[in-house]
Amino acid sequence: MKLYVIRHGESETNQAHQYTGWADVRLTEKGVADAMGARERLAGISFDKVYTSDLIRAKQTAETALPGCVYEESALLREIDLGSLSRQPIGCVTVKNLDFTPWGGENREMLYARAQTFLRQVEQTDAKTVAVFSHAGILRAILCTVLQAPLQSATFCCSNCTTAIFDYTDGKWRLHSWINP
Repeated sequence: MKLYVIRHGESETNQAHQYTGWADVRLTEKGVADAMGARERLAGISFDKVYTSDLIRAKQTAETALPGCVYEESALLREIDLGSLSRQPIGCVTVKNLDFTPWGGENREMLYARAQTFLRQVEQTDAKTVAVFSHAGILRAILCTVLQAPLQSATFCCSNCTTAIFDYTDGKWRLHSWINP
């Protein structure tokens, strides 16, 4: 199986330099252009299954990158929950180790658990080629699960519409490629 995980295009809160988390915000004009770039990268690939986060920015990216696709929404694919920091200016507080629980959100372990649950679900499908439209946090959590190593968030640049391609063979996930637009 090949798994393509695509981060959403630029959102309104990305543009405003705000924390986003589970805030349901739309893509900007640049975000739509980002998704058009993903469309070019994904052209010619036939996906057996398409998943998307249930947040609008991921769904808009999927609809732009794969016009007419039928997708399954999953809350497992949401960005890390930031609690009351959502829509606040980035850097307004110091957050250590992706722990947003003091603000009513999630921590790294909760995010990783969602990523692992999603990967186990995908492993149970008979799909050969899968597309996932999601967020930077969940993309990195999938990467950390596959590499079996906790990574600092800055280790891998994850721009809007970054595409990570993973292979699943003989019961093992491997990173195939990481494409920053």
